[in-house]
Formats: sequence, C-alpha cells, structure tokens
Amino acid sequence: MSTPERLIEATQELLWERGYVGTSPKAIQQHAGAGQGSMYHHFSGKPDLALAAIRRTAAGLRETAGLLLDSPGSAHERISAYLLRERDVLRGCPVGRLTMDPEVIASDELRAPVDETIEWLRTRLAEIVQEGLDRGEFAHALVPADIAATIVATVQGGYVLARASGSPDAFDAAARGLLALLAPCTDAG
Repeated sequence: MSTPERLIEATQELLWERGYVGTSPKAIQQHAGAGQGSMYHHFSGKPDLALAAIRRTAAGLRETAGLLLDSPGSAHERISAYLLRERDVLRGCPVGRLTMDPEVIASDELRAPVDETIEWLRTRLAEIVQEGLDRGEFAHALVPADIAATIVATVQGGYVLARASGSPDAFDAAARGLLALLAPCTDAG
C-alpha cells in the first residue's frame, strides 16, 4: 500500500475513533507508519488529509448503503436490509460521529462530504419509500421525505443509545421498532 493510502486509512480510523480534534498529525503518522516529511509531501496538512479521509469514509458508506438499498426486493425488504445490516454499533457511525466534532462542523469544506452523504441517504431512502407507496406496500399517509429522515435519525440515534448503554441492544430495538411501524400494509378484506 502506498504512503498516501496508508495515511488516508490511518486518518479514517483515527477520525472514527477520536474525532478530528483528537486526531493529531503525529498520531496519524504513527498509525500509518509514515514520517512527517512524507505526510506533508502528499498532503498540505491535517485539514487536507482529513478531507481525503472523510471523503473516502463517506464514499464507503454510500457504497455499502447503496448495495443494500439498490438490491432486489420490496421497499420494506430493502429498508430492513439497510437497518439490520452488520455494523460495529458500539463504535458509532464513522460519518455521523463527525457531526459532533466542532472543527468539522465549523469548516464548510470538511462538513460538505458529511452533509452530502446524509442528504444522499435521505434522498435514496425517500425514493424507496415512494416506490413502496406506488406499489401499495405502505400506508398512503406516509410522507417519503419524513420517513427517510426518520430512518436516518433512528440509525444515528440508535448508535448514540447503544454507545451510552454499552450494548447494541438499544440500536437493535430502535431498528426493529421502526420496521414494525413500516410493516407492509395488508388489506383486511
């Protein structure tokens, strides 16, 4: 693996673990096994390297979610696959956690990939909910954009609850509860 790749991967890992504020250039260099000179040869500084890492993390999240959301199946099945996918719940969301970092939020450039990813997810989920409505899978009272926001909020809130309790049970309960609310409608005849 090239030095820039090692630096980006190390930064991704450290941002997820410590956040931007808690990730020092020295920690990145140590984690990547790279010297200060090579870091600054490839990146202009911590913000530049962090931006590359945040973009990579955001792209990875979109790819993972996209594989599930774009798979065959009903709208409920695809949303279920997204909510119930294997996650390291106790570590939190590598993108969502960045919203809690004051330096990321204060920087339009660092915040942009986070915001774009969350917006992409909400848009894709709203499209799937609309597909489900069009096929008669869901109750017609659902507002796709509102349900998409609820799904994203449930996932992010589930991470917080799980981390606070030290158990993935809270995340799992939130996902199951939301899926029960989104259960496909059935005609009573």
